Amino acid sequence: MTRHPVVGDHYALEWFKSSYSSSEPDSSCVEIAAAPQTVHVRDSKDVAGGRLRLTPDAWTQFVAYASGQALTRGHRCAGR
Repeated sequence: MTRHPVVGDHYALEWFKSSYSSSEPDSSCVEIAAAPQTVHVRDSKDVAGGRLRLTPDAWTQFVAYASGQALTRGHRCAGR
């Protein structure tokens, strides 16, 4: 994982990008930063743009869904 501390946030978030992500400048990736009670998610190509803030439980469910594990376990996201 690569780390990118951000100055200017309420508290310094330490952003991580998966080591499986491409190092190419035009690659599409997300970065995450864990904070007390919250997991932040942002677009690596637009670090000043919007962010998602998720509870740790919501983050776990999101990762399971995105990796396909939720569907294989019989869980479905609303609207699917």
